Amino acid sequence: MSVPTPARRAAYETLRRVFEEDAWADRALRSAATRLGLAGRERAQAQSLAYGAVQRRGSTDHFIGELTGRSTGRLDAPVLAALRLGLYELLFAARAHGADHAAVDQSVELAKGPGGRRRGSGLVNAVLRRAARERESLLAGLADADPASAAIAHSVPLWLAELWWHELGPDAARSILGAINVPPERGYRANRLAGSRDEALSVLAEAGVRARPCDPESAPCPAAVLIVDGGEWERVEKAVAGGMILPQSRGSATVVEVLTPEPGERVLDLCAGPGIKATQIAAALGGGEGLVCVERDAGRAAELEELLARSGARGAEVHRSEAAAPLPGTGFDAVLVDPPCSGLGTLASRPDARWRHCPEDVVDMATLAERILARAFEAVRPGGRVVYSTCTLSSRENEAVVAGAPAASFDDLGDRYPTLRSPADGRCLQTRQDRDRTDGFFIASMRA
Repeated sequence: MSVPTPARRAAYETLRRVFEEDAWADRALRSAATRLGLAGRERAQAQSLAYGAVQRRGSTDHFIGELTGRSTGRLDAPVLAALRLGLYELLFAARAHGADHAAVDQSVELAKGPGGRRRGSGLVNAVLRRAARERESLLAGLADADPASAAIAHSVPLWLAELWWHELGPDAARSILGAINVPPERGYRANRLAGSRDEALSVLAEAGVRARPCDPESAPCPAAVLIVDGGEWERVEKAVAGGMILPQSRGSATVVEVLTPEPGERVLDLCAGPGIKATQIAAALGGGEGLVCVERDAGRAAELEELLARSGARGAEVHRSEAAAPLPGTGFDAVLVDPPCSGLGTLASRPDARWRHCPEDVVDMATLAERILARAFEAVRPGGRVVYSTCTLSSRENEAVVAGAPAASFDDLGDRYPTLRSPADGRCLQTRQDRDRTDGFFIASMRA
């Protein structure tokens, strides 16, 4: 048996914390990687293994049942985590992460735990060796003919497969489900308050990071967004820490592009934390003067204040309060409503997001979004702009919410971005992970 590599150990610890302690995957991985001293390729490998195993829990749990004849609920948590990690690596990432024997042996060692005596490691060994032998037949048994089989094949909760089947149709549902387990495009926005797009490209190039502007032929394509093709993680993070670039997808940046804030305007950003869109608004305003941000969570508000300062947007105000609470003023020229949502448009970049919600959450979040949107129309001046956006694909949280808005009129965004037109309401936009290769954002622009 071989000693588990630091990357596999970090992935294993992340997996356990996500499903045993309800930790966020990115924070759990960061903690494990820091403690184990991972950097460069080791850290990238740990992230790939951890995020992939979290995403593929639905598929691997299905195979655990098939190969052991017992439910996952009957397995000890450390043994279950080792099986999930080993099966992910054998069935979905073997070519990327090494030979079968390493995946098997090191998963068994992880299952043994301190002292190497934990019961159940023999089961891990038997199951993973069988999976390695029967890999082709196991994978051939996956199908997506209906929501039930698609949920297993693409590793999502059944309710989500059923939702997209019903709202988008089988073909679109299959296409999106097929895209959410593929590593996402890495988008970064050049911060205009720190330098031009070309200067950001030059800084990244000097650090050994390959980056390029997004393809103008591929919508959406905000001018400031750069696509990072390679480079060590630390090099990109150094540029982010310096405020030159900020992580942001093309879909996200399009939201503020639709809002079109201009110098001299007063803009309200409701639900502003952690602040990526707020910094984009501040840059458009020329430094943050005139921007008022509202964030209820103290931790996210602190992150927002720090990010605004680091990006050079020191003129912005941050109010710690509920978005549906009394407003920090009225008569705003533009208001951005980016409410809490189910996050179904970010499943490729947020590995644990698919396991965090249920159908009832969708209804609750939509109800809250309706209240926040109503407050936005109280805050905006007559004739002012209200942009409503979510990072989800759910008609109840999207089209149904704006349908009840007290808007005088809608801007026809479908005419401006025809390839992104929402099929449920052509005045609105819906980006998609499969078709647009960016996070799935819904965007509506209304006039008071």
